[in-house]
Amino acid sequence: MLIGDNGAVIGRVAAFVNRKLANKEKQPTGGMGFFECVNDQKAANVLFDTCREWLQVRGMEAMDGAINFGERDRWWGLLAQGHELEPNYCMPYTFPYYLELFETYGFQLYFKQFTYGRKVVEDGLPEKTKLKAERLMSNPQYEFKSLQMKDLAKYTEDFRTVYNAAWVKHKGVGEMTKVQAESIMQKLKPVMDPKIVWFGYYAGEPISFFINLPELNQIFKHLNGNLNWWGKLKFLYYKWRQTNTKMLGVVFGVVPAHQGKGIESAMAIEATKYVWTSKSPYVDFEMNWIGDFNPKMIRIVEEIGGKVHKVHHTYRYLFDRSKPFERCPIID
Repeated sequence: MLIGDNGAVIGRVAAFVNRKLANKEKQPTGGMGFFECVNDQKAANVLFDTCREWLQVRGMEAMDGAINFGERDRWWGLLAQGHELEPNYCMPYTFPYYLELFETYGFQLYFKQFTYGRKVVEDGLPEKTKLKAERLMSNPQYEFKSLQMKDLAKYTEDFRTVYNAAWVKHKGVGEMTKVQAESIMQKLKPVMDPKIVWFGYYAGEPISFFINLPELNQIFKHLNGNLNWWGKLKFLYYKWRQTNTKMLGVVFGVVPAHQGKGIESAMAIEATKYVWTSKSPYVDFEMNWIGDFNPKMIRIVEEIGGKVHKVHHTYRYLFDRSKPFERCPIID
């Protein structure tokens, strides 16, 4: 905490080291986050200096910010574009002036995170997407289906199989264990709408997934920040009422052997079998956290009509100011 001259709290920050990932960079890299500060560069500099000094003592040579203790998929980066839009759950909503505080101190842009969006409208998919899907689905060995809760254990293992094949090669992403996959699915279970979670198979083997959730902030805004017993009842009520009109793409993956074959198009067509019906409450779709270093994923979401709605920035600060700065490498 940072206390001002008048005794009021004017800032806070946390510094931390993820030992699993810190030494996978070109230089040992720590993290700083949970950043809150008044619009005062001197105050911000005190917070940044404190993080830098703490990390240097622990052998770090750089720091990323503003980030989270855990995985990249939540509370990561500073909002740079889209302040006028409703924020999504687990994505930071930060003051615009934070960007200037970071950049003036010397942080440099390491990567951008795009949130893409589009309307869920009938017959709203590009013709190219439809043609790619038709070609692929003419092969009877491909099968696409939504999650069935009675077989959650099977889908959990299918999720882990595809995730480890599709994502572990990415920088900063570790292999998912069986225990981790089970924990993720159990946490998602209370908020999951199985009709918007899809899996793809080839000859019976899992090859892809597209996991969406009802956008939870559309429920949480009714709870006044309380998840006590009354808040939980209200949560269940609004979930039952299907008040969510936005579906949020959480994660998408295709195993390498089937990438570039039109799997994403086929899964989009599969999704329309539900979301274009009167039973679906969803009118908007957004997909969080697509890095500017991932041109393949950018191309996929743009092919189904997605447009950039929000942008977050993740910054890096090198302690040796004479060392050349490099952006996050592009994924092949």
